[in-house]
Amino acid sequence: MREIVLDTETTGFDPEAGDRIVEIGCLELYNHMPTGKTFHEYINPERDMPDEAFGVHGIGPDLLLTPRAAQAGEVTLKDKPVFKLVGQVFLDFIGDARLVIHNASFDMKFLNAELKWMGLPQIPWEQATDTLAIARKKFPGAPASLDALCRRFGIDNSSRTLHGALLDSEILAEVYLELIGGRQPDLVLAPEQGASSDGGAGGAWRPQPRPAPLPSRISKEEAAAHDAFVEKLGDGAIWKTCR
Repeated sequence: MREIVLDTETTGFDPEAGDRIVEIGCLELYNHMPTGKTFHEYINPERDMPDEAFGVHGIGPDLLLTPRAAQAGEVTLKDKPVFKLVGQVFLDFIGDARLVIHNASFDMKFLNAELKWMGLPQIPWEQATDTLAIARKKFPGAPASLDALCRRFGIDNSSRTLHGALLDSEILAEVYLELIGGRQPDLVLAPEQGASSDGGAGGAWRPQPRPAPLPSRISKEEAAAHDAFVEKLGDGAIWKTCR
Protein backbone atom coordinates (compact mmCIF):
# COMPACT_ATOMS: atom_id res chain seq x y z
CA MET A 1 0.00 0.00 0.00
CA ARG A 2 1.46 3.34 -1.11
CA GLU A 3 0.75 6.48 0.92
CA ILE A 4 1.99 10.06 0.60
CA VAL A 5 2.37 12.17 3.75
CA LEU A 6 1.83 15.77 2.66
CA ASP A 7 1.99 19.33 3.97
CA THR A 8 1.80 22.79 2.43
CA GLU A 9 2.69 26.30 3.54
CA THR A 10 0.67 29.24 2.21
CA THR A 11 0.32 33.02 2.28
CA GLY A 12 -2.93 32.79 4.24
CA PHE A 13 -6.16 30.89 4.79
CA ASP A 14 -8.28 31.34 1.64
CA PRO A 15 -7.21 30.68 -1.97
CA GLU A 16 -10.40 32.34 -3.25
CA ALA A 17 -9.27 35.56 -1.52
CA GLY A 18 -5.92 35.48 -3.34
CA ASP A 19 -3.80 33.37 -1.00
CA ARG A 20 -1.33 30.98 -2.62
CA ILE A 21 0.85 27.98 -1.83
CA VAL A 22 4.51 28.80 -1.16
CA GLU A 23 5.85 25.36 -0.23
CA ILE A 24 4.87 21.70 -0.74
CA GLY A 25 6.55 18.83 1.09
CA CYS A 26 5.73 15.14 0.61
CA LEU A 27 7.27 11.82 1.59
CA GLU A 28 6.35 8.34 0.45
CA LEU A 29 5.33 5.42 2.67
CA TYR A 30 5.00 1.86 1.41
CA ASN A 31 3.22 -0.53 3.79
CA HIS A 32 3.61 2.18 6.46
CA MET A 33 7.40 2.33 6.03
CA PRO A 34 9.26 5.40 4.63
CA THR A 35 10.88 4.63 1.29
CA GLY A 36 13.18 7.67 1.23
CA LYS A 37 11.35 9.18 -1.77
CA THR A 38 10.27 12.79 -1.29
CA PHE A 39 8.84 15.71 -3.23
CA HIS A 40 9.73 19.21 -2.07
CA GLU A 41 9.28 22.56 -3.80
CA TYR A 42 9.36 26.18 -2.77
CA ILE A 43 6.92 28.10 -4.97
CA ASN A 44 6.81 31.74 -6.02
CA PRO A 45 3.32 32.95 -5.01
CA GLU A 46 3.59 36.02 -7.27
CA ARG A 47 2.38 38.22 -4.41
CA ASP A 48 3.49 39.63 -1.06
CA MET A 49 3.74 37.67 2.18
CA PRO A 50 1.41 38.82 5.01
CA ASP A 51 2.96 39.24 8.45
CA GLU A 52 0.61 36.61 9.93
CA ALA A 53 1.82 33.96 7.49
CA PHE A 54 5.45 34.99 8.05
CA GLY A 55 4.99 34.35 11.77
CA VAL A 56 3.93 30.77 11.03
CA HIS A 57 6.51 29.58 8.51
CA GLY A 58 9.18 32.29 8.43
CA ILE A 59 9.00 32.92 4.68
CA GLY A 60 9.18 36.67 4.86
CA PRO A 61 7.27 39.60 3.40
CA ASP A 62 10.09 40.23 0.92
CA LEU A 63 9.94 36.56 -0.17
CA LEU A 64 13.18 35.70 1.60
CA LEU A 65 13.36 32.13 2.85
CA THR A 66 13.92 31.18 6.46
CA PRO A 67 17.44 31.65 7.89
CA ARG A 68 17.82 27.85 8.03
CA ALA A 69 17.10 27.57 4.32
CA ALA A 70 19.32 30.54 3.55
CA GLN A 71 22.22 28.76 5.24
CA ALA A 72 21.62 25.84 2.87
CA GLY A 73 22.20 28.12 -0.10
CA GLU A 74 18.66 29.30 -0.74
CA VAL A 75 18.16 33.05 -1.17
CA THR A 76 14.73 34.12 -2.40
CA LEU A 77 11.40 32.80 -3.60
CA LYS A 78 11.49 35.22 -6.50
CA ASP A 79 13.69 32.74 -8.38
CA LYS A 80 11.50 29.74 -7.51
CA PRO A 81 9.03 28.23 -9.98
CA VAL A 82 5.39 29.29 -10.01
CA PHE A 83 2.87 26.57 -9.30
CA LYS A 84 1.99 25.97 -12.95
CA LEU A 85 5.57 24.77 -13.52
CA VAL A 86 5.44 22.14 -10.76
CA GLY A 87 1.76 21.16 -10.65
CA GLN A 88 1.98 18.26 -13.09
CA VAL A 89 5.20 16.97 -11.50
CA PHE A 90 3.42 17.02 -8.15
CA LEU A 91 0.44 15.08 -9.54
CA ASP A 92 2.78 12.54 -11.11
CA PHE A 93 4.50 12.03 -7.74
CA ILE A 94 1.35 11.45 -5.70
CA GLY A 95 -0.45 9.40 -8.37
CA ASP A 96 -3.46 7.61 -6.87
CA ALA A 97 -1.78 7.03 -3.49
CA ARG A 98 -3.61 7.73 -0.26
CA LEU A 99 -2.72 11.24 0.98
CA VAL A 100 -2.02 11.57 4.71
CA ILE A 101 -2.60 15.20 5.78
CA HIS A 102 -3.09 16.94 9.12
CA ASN A 103 -6.20 19.12 8.74
CA ALA A 104 -6.71 17.81 5.22
CA SER A 105 -9.47 20.28 4.29
CA PHE A 106 -7.00 23.17 4.45
CA ASP A 107 -4.32 21.68 2.21
CA MET A 108 -6.80 20.07 -0.19
CA LYS A 109 -8.65 23.32 -0.86
CA PHE A 110 -5.36 25.07 -1.71
CA LEU A 111 -4.04 22.24 -3.88
CA ASN A 112 -7.30 21.91 -5.80
CA ALA A 113 -7.55 25.68 -6.26
CA GLU A 114 -4.03 25.82 -7.74
CA LEU A 115 -4.74 22.79 -9.94
CA LYS A 116 -8.04 24.29 -11.11
CA TRP A 117 -6.33 27.52 -12.13
CA MET A 118 -3.92 25.44 -14.20
CA GLY A 119 -6.70 23.42 -15.82
CA LEU A 120 -5.38 20.20 -14.25
CA PRO A 121 -7.50 17.42 -12.67
CA GLN A 122 -8.67 17.97 -9.09
CA ILE A 123 -7.56 15.60 -6.33
CA PRO A 124 -10.61 13.64 -5.07
CA TRP A 125 -11.40 14.57 -1.47
CA GLU A 126 -11.83 10.91 -0.60
CA GLN A 127 -8.18 10.32 -1.53
CA ALA A 128 -7.12 12.12 1.67
CA THR A 129 -6.81 10.71 5.18
CA ASP A 130 -7.10 13.44 7.82
CA THR A 131 -4.88 12.71 10.83
CA LEU A 132 -6.51 15.60 12.71
CA ALA A 133 -9.88 13.82 12.46
CA ILE A 134 -8.28 10.51 13.51
CA ALA A 135 -6.66 12.14 16.56
CA ARG A 136 -9.88 13.88 17.63
CA LYS A 137 -11.80 10.61 17.37
CA LYS A 138 -9.14 8.64 19.22
CA PHE A 139 -8.53 11.25 21.95
CA PRO A 140 -11.80 13.21 22.27
CA GLY A 141 -11.42 16.53 24.03
CA ALA A 142 -7.60 16.43 23.98
CA PRO A 143 -5.40 18.84 22.01
CA ALA A 144 -4.84 17.45 18.51
CA SER A 145 -2.29 19.81 16.97
CA LEU A 146 0.84 18.26 15.49
CA ASP A 147 2.91 19.58 18.41
CA ALA A 148 0.42 18.17 20.95
CA LEU A 149 0.48 14.76 19.29
CA CYS A 150 4.29 14.79 19.28
CA ARG A 151 4.20 15.35 23.05
CA ARG A 152 1.65 12.56 23.51
CA PHE A 153 3.70 10.02 21.54
CA GLY A 154 7.16 11.19 22.66
CA ILE A 155 8.21 12.26 19.17
CA ASP A 156 11.12 14.72 19.00
CA ASN A 157 10.01 17.89 17.22
CA SER A 158 12.66 20.17 18.71
CA SER A 159 13.76 21.23 15.20
CA ARG A 160 10.26 22.54 14.47
CA THR A 161 10.77 26.16 15.58
CA LEU A 162 8.82 27.24 12.49
CA HIS A 163 6.49 25.33 10.20
CA GLY A 164 8.16 23.81 7.15
CA ALA A 165 6.34 21.59 4.67
CA LEU A 166 8.89 18.78 4.35
CA LEU A 167 9.89 18.80 8.03
CA ASP A 168 6.24 18.76 9.07
CA SER A 169 5.61 15.84 6.69
CA GLU A 170 8.44 13.88 8.29
CA ILE A 171 7.05 14.55 11.77
CA LEU A 172 3.49 13.79 10.63
CA ALA A 173 4.61 10.43 9.23
CA GLU A 174 5.76 9.41 12.74
CA VAL A 175 2.56 10.71 14.31
CA TYR A 176 0.42 8.90 11.72
CA LEU A 177 2.11 5.57 12.40
CA GLU A 178 1.46 6.00 16.12
CA LEU A 179 -2.18 6.93 15.50
CA ILE A 180 -2.81 3.75 13.51
CA GLY A 181 -0.95 1.55 15.99
CA GLY A 182 2.67 1.58 14.90
CA ARG A 183 4.54 0.47 11.79
CA GLN A 184 2.63 -2.83 11.67
CA PRO A 185 -0.88 -1.79 12.80
CA ASP A 186 -2.47 -5.13 11.83
CA LEU A 187 0.20 -7.23 13.60
CA VAL A 188 1.07 -8.80 10.23
CA LEU A 189 4.55 -8.71 8.80
CA ALA A 190 4.37 -6.41 5.80
CA PRO A 191 5.88 -7.92 2.65
CA GLU A 192 8.51 -6.15 0.66
CA GLN A 193 7.17 -4.47 -2.45
CA GLY A 194 6.64 -7.07 -5.17
CA ALA A 195 7.14 -10.07 -2.87
CA SER A 196 4.90 -13.12 -3.38
CA SER A 197 4.07 -16.29 -1.48
CA ASP A 198 6.89 -18.19 -3.13
CA GLY A 199 9.44 -15.36 -2.85
CA GLY A 200 8.94 -14.11 -6.41
CA ALA A 201 7.04 -11.15 -7.84
CA GLY A 202 3.32 -10.92 -7.29
CA GLY A 203 1.00 -10.97 -4.28
CA ALA A 204 1.53 -10.82 -0.53
CA TRP A 205 3.84 -13.22 1.28
CA ARG A 206 2.22 -16.26 2.90
CA PRO A 207 3.88 -18.97 5.05
CA GLN A 208 4.33 -22.30 3.27
CA PRO A 209 4.42 -25.85 4.75
CA ARG A 210 7.82 -27.46 5.22
CA PRO A 211 8.79 -29.79 2.38
CA ALA A 212 9.66 -32.45 5.01
CA PRO A 213 8.67 -32.67 8.71
CA LEU A 214 11.31 -31.86 11.28
CA PRO A 215 12.85 -34.99 12.85
CA SER A 216 11.77 -35.88 16.39
CA ARG A 217 14.01 -34.59 19.18
CA ILE A 218 13.06 -37.52 21.48
CA SER A 219 15.53 -40.40 21.56
CA LYS A 220 14.41 -44.07 21.41
CA GLU A 221 15.48 -44.47 25.03
CA GLU A 222 13.34 -41.49 26.13
CA ALA A 223 10.32 -42.80 24.19
CA ALA A 224 10.68 -46.26 25.78
CA ALA A 225 10.98 -44.74 29.25
CA HIS A 226 7.82 -42.70 28.65
CA ASP A 227 5.85 -45.78 27.52
CA ALA A 228 7.00 -47.69 30.60
CA PHE A 229 5.92 -44.84 32.84
CA VAL A 230 2.43 -44.69 31.24
CA GLU A 231 1.98 -48.49 31.68
CA LYS A 232 2.46 -48.05 35.42
CA LEU A 233 -0.45 -45.55 35.60
CA GLY A 234 -3.13 -48.17 35.08
CA ASP A 235 -5.95 -48.58 32.58
CA GLY A 236 -7.85 -45.47 33.70
CA ALA A 237 -5.01 -43.04 32.95
CA ILE A 238 -6.00 -40.29 30.53
CA TRP A 239 -2.77 -40.79 28.61
CA LYS A 240 -3.94 -44.34 27.72
CA THR A 241 -7.56 -43.47 26.86
CA CYS A 242 -6.48 -40.69 24.51
CA ARG A 243 -3.86 -42.69 22.65
